[in-house]
Amino acid sequence: MNEGGAARRQLRSYVFGAVGLAAVVSLAACSGGTSIGGNGGSGASSSASASPYGFTTAKQDAGATITVWVDSNRVPAVEAFEKANPGVKIKMVTYDGDANGSDTFRTKSELFNRAGSGWPDVVFTDDDNAASWGSLGGTGTGNLAPLNQGSKQLVPGTTLDGFASGSLGVCTVNGSVYCLRNDLAQNVLWYNKALMDKWGYQVPSTWEQYQQLAAKVAKEHPGYIVGTAGDAWTPEIYMWGSECPASQVTGPKAITVNTGSANCVRMAKLLDGLIANKTMSTQSLFGPQFVKEQGSKVLMLPGPDWYGGAVFQGLIKTPKGQIAVAPALHWAGQNPVTGAVGGGAWWISSHSTNLAAAVKFATWAATNSAYQVDLAPGFPAYKPAASGWLAKQQSSGYWANDIAAPITAAAGQVWSGWVPPEFSQESVWSTTVLAAMTQGKTIESLLPAWQTAIANQAKVDNYTVKQ
Repeated sequence: MNEGGAARRQLRSYVFGAVGLAAVVSLAACSGGTSIGGNGGSGASSSASASPYGFTTAKQDAGATITVWVDSNRVPAVEAFEKANPGVKIKMVTYDGDANGSDTFRTKSELFNRAGSGWPDVVFTDDDNAASWGSLGGTGTGNLAPLNQGSKQLVPGTTLDGFASGSLGVCTVNGSVYCLRNDLAQNVLWYNKALMDKWGYQVPSTWEQYQQLAAKVAKEHPGYIVGTAGDAWTPEIYMWGSECPASQVTGPKAITVNTGSANCVRMAKLLDGLIANKTMSTQSLFGPQFVKEQGSKVLMLPGPDWYGGAVFQGLIKTPKGQIAVAPALHWAGQNPVTGAVGGGAWWISSHSTNLAAAVKFATWAATNSAYQVDLAPGFPAYKPAASGWLAKQQSSGYWANDIAAPITAAAGQVWSGWVPPEFSQESVWSTTVLAAMTQGKTIESLLPAWQTAIANQAKVDNYTVKQ
């Protein structure tokens, strides 16, 4: 796991924790922590035709303990559920949460498949791509339970309808929904309002205005930065926000990659120009030097909604009343779109011997205000909780403007043309582009190598690649 993944796990303990992708895609339409393992199902099953849920279930035991896998930042969800539901027995297991493409959930599931036991009942993942390998339909291994099938679906349609538009698309295969999204990670523009007002600068609304303002900052206030490009998730902010077709998943095992597109080139040129005039940092936000050398020099920062608490409140500790939020940047003359960074979803195992308890926990964690509003670090995917969560953040008195409108708007502006595949795009960018940037190479010059690396990794994972 690279530095970006570790940093993102750490930062989620702050107010605006990392949040899930909002890309719209249907691939065909007693909390003692332990090491990874889980007690899993027995393998005994009933036929799919006899099951009201539309898939073959394990023999059910309403009193069975459910095993729940969470990352360290989702531990409060388990603890809060246990407090509210003392009659449900839970064995909590902490793991890396699949952060930054670690693939732990999939790797362990394959081991459990061979052993015939050990599957957890509920799993939280930082990524949203488990449906591409664990669904019962298509090419999956059948480890995940569909939530909306059968004569008595596991999760009522009224509950599923409460999630943000498109947010369940990333885990929908052939019409079957396989996850409950935990939170969203839409990008916006963070900026220091106190400095912008002091220097008489207008907040940019387009990438062109942003580039022009960066040139002024380089001349008038050298040392201040307007963004960062030193992390593995850089393409999810800038390339995704530029509608760069580097990750267009068009089917369960089909991907289109074209980093030579004009949309990719225009953003690469912009980033290279800002790196050259030193207004775009190439340090990792959560690396050892950023806070010391540049933390007090942040004027603007395009990035996900979790940057507010994770970066400004938690990392660089900007005093209250200075940081504000503006709508996501877009190219002049084009409809506003943005990217997203991070992810989170709850999955229920098709092997669970206590589906009733598993569904109760996953639904509660994804929708209940006792967690999503009061404790959750990120912008909830469940709409009723999202409004309450925003109101709570605003009431803190930290922000220099009303953060609700731009963050809410961006949730519906995530470009659907960038879809996370099974493999980690962040890892590909890190090993291909970031590594070469440290040697002085421009991002524009690295676009062909980036394309080759994505295509090669996709082929390793048995994707049909169109370039």
